[in-house]
Amino acid sequence: MKNSRVFGWAALWAFLMAAPSTAEQNDRAVFDLSLRGIHAGTLSVSGAIEGGRYAVAGVLQSGGLLALVRKVRYDARSQGRYTGGRFTPARYEEDADTGKRKSQSVMEYRSGVPQVKVYNPPKPPRDGDLDPATQGGTVDPLTALYAALRDVPAQSACRLKLTLFDGRRRSQVALGEPKKNGDGGVSCAGEYRRLAGFSANDMAEKSRFSFVLRYEPTGGGKLRVRDISMDTLYGKGRLTRR
Repeated sequence: MKNSRVFGWAALWAFLMAAPSTAEQNDRAVFDLSLRGIHAGTLSVSGAIEGGRYAVAGVLQSGGLLALVRKVRYDARSQGRYTGGRFTPARYEEDADTGKRKSQSVMEYRSGVPQVKVYNPPKPPRDGDLDPATQGGTVDPLTALYAALRDVPAQSACRLKLTLFDGRRRSQVALGEPKKNGDGGVSCAGEYRRLAGFSANDMAEKSRFSFVLRYEPTGGGKLRVRDISMDTLYGKGRLTRR
């Protein structure tokens, strides 16, 4: 498993770094995360679309006061096909460290249907678990994040509705109608919703999370995400592009 993860990283970075400047799209962005106005970490995303394929790598890492309490890190890689404006994952890898627990997961897709290849450490079955074979047409969490954060043509701003599956849970993210800002940018309200596979306690705690995504113009008729204000389990949060 270790060798396959190394190979996966090498193949992904070879694709990302080799994508020429004339590629359909190259995106690299770093966002600062704050919770209740206090710096809590960073989110870095690098992605490329070329020849009907896409690849993306992302890292979420705690920082500031949060890192003093608990060091959290989430590394993920995803790749697949991009045709007709649609992302279809082929492979997703995730390494997570919550400060208390480390885990790894790998999903591969066959005809758009996810297959959980690795889920370490294993978790015992529980009521409400979803069968991956029933989750065709979903995307992995990192693909959804890239779809939301990448630069887009102005006419495509806010046009996003995706169903996610992370190996156990099904959720949905959707953006509403675009509204023009005074600075030439665009804003859209959105919602992340837990759908199935979550525990009863998780659903009772909170099942819908609202957010507002703001784009700014970059020239050439394109927009890029400037910041996202969002509800979290820890209060108001914000991602701000550096």
